[in-house]
Amino acid sequence: MNSLSLKNVSVNLGSFSLKNVSLSVKEGEYFVLLGESGAGKSVLLEAIAGMVPVASGEIVVGGQNVGELPIQKRPVGLVFQDYALFPHLSVKENLRYPLKSKGIRGSEAERLITEYVEILEISHLLNRNPSTLSGGEQQRVALARALVNKPKVLLLDEPLSALDAGLRSEVQSLLRKINRAGQTVVHVTHEYKEAVALANRLAVVYNGQIIQVGTPKEVFDKPASRFVASFTGIKNFYNAQVLEPNRATLEGKIEIAMLHEYSPCNGFITFRTKDVILSAKRLESSAGNCFQGTVTDIAPAERGINVTLDIGIIVMAEITENSIDRLDIQVGK
Repeated sequence: MNSLSLKNVSVNLGSFSLKNVSLSVKEGEYFVLLGESGAGKSVLLEAIAGMVPVASGEIVVGGQNVGELPIQKRPVGLVFQDYALFPHLSVKENLRYPLKSKGIRGSEAERLITEYVEILEISHLLNRNPSTLSGGEQQRVALARALVNKPKVLLLDEPLSALDAGLRSEVQSLLRKINRAGQTVVHVTHEYKEAVALANRLAVVYNGQIIQVGTPKEVFDKPASRFVASFTGIKNFYNAQVLEPNRATLEGKIEIAMLHEYSPCNGFITFRTKDVILSAKRLESSAGNCFQGTVTDIAPAERGINVTLDIGIIVMAEITENSIDRLDIQVGK
């Protein structure tokens, strides 16, 4: 059973600490720890691997409590952000090293090395020195070194951060391939798009705590807090108070109509930038919410143009460059 379970794990590192972290990763799952730099994602990974001491709690890998086991005895493989290949050893010697530390030598070691260099397509690199390899090649060697021990859980610490866009896409495809073969993966990143491209489920980490767990769609569609919403790229997220079954106020400033009926309550309302329609004149349409506003900013977006408007609250719309020209949208209009 290649699963992972953390129960109330705490780590104290001077001014930073992990606080009662609990999560469960299923066998064969691709699980992503998502959060800002300094949130505690890498510390959590290092606690699982045994590189930092755990103050309290339980770490179970494949049904085995590994909390008291030394690093080399834990059934996990860890790939560091900087790959951490031994510079004085050839690629083949780098792959042989973890096997040797577990007493695997001779024909069995050769069989495992051959298996993984073929999977990762690095057979031609075996006699090379790590310093002569490209970033993508070093990444593949680091993955092979972590996998050659057949870990129950593969731990990846920002594995794509040092790669350019083209290589990043290539390695993402490789990681999906490894996961589809049955490998359980826990992957740390600060990039939401990276998490969406890879994760079956993800956990958002903030200030040493896990604040939301779910599929990328669940986290994106129903962020549990303003921080999660902003971190996942949601721009229009507001405190809301339902006053009548179909009406609510946003930030206590403007009133909107809602499609579904709700009992009086306090909560949050969010909507996508691409669902905001801009018009030079008031539209006569079925849309229940139509506001006059002033353009306060215009900025390029990944697929169009972001327009920021003040309608009593700040709203963001994503429209095409053609619409900017056609509607003559300018700051101050």
